[in-house]
Amino acid sequence: MAHAAPASSASGARHTARTPRPSDVFDARTHAVAQLAVPVLGGLVYGLWAASINRGGGPITGWNVLFGFVSAIVFAAVCVGVLRVAPMMRRELHAVLWAVFAGVAFGFIYSQADHSVLRSTMMSLAVAFGVFAVNFYRFYTHEDGAGHPVG
Repeated sequence: MAHAAPASSASGARHTARTPRPSDVFDARTHAVAQLAVPVLGGLVYGLWAASINRGGGPITGWNVLFGFVSAIVFAAVCVGVLRVAPMMRRELHAVLWAVFAGVAFGFIYSQADHSVLRSTMMSLAVAFGVFAVNFYRFYTHEDGAGHPVG
């Protein structure tokens, strides 16, 4: 089967504008939905987790439900902020911001289980260090020569 070469214009100039493909529009919509859905769903899971740990096996109370909702809202709001601000930073600060977010979020949840402040801090620092190492490696290996993310 023979394939024909694309026809060029008479002037020889290349047409640079293209009509967006349906997959491009779908990707943009999917990305926009995910930018909001991930923090909201993460916040709901985090709030439920925080409320259940804080409850400690006792009965569900109004204060416990309020604690879960406040934890969910704060988690989701901070996550949205990190998702919007972090990509504008250099790779080191980008990785540090995600590490701080993960470390604080984990440390707060861990402290709800009646662990000591020292143990909660050490565990939080361990999680933050792991998140920093993974994110720094990812951001370092996915940049072009000018320091901008590829893709």
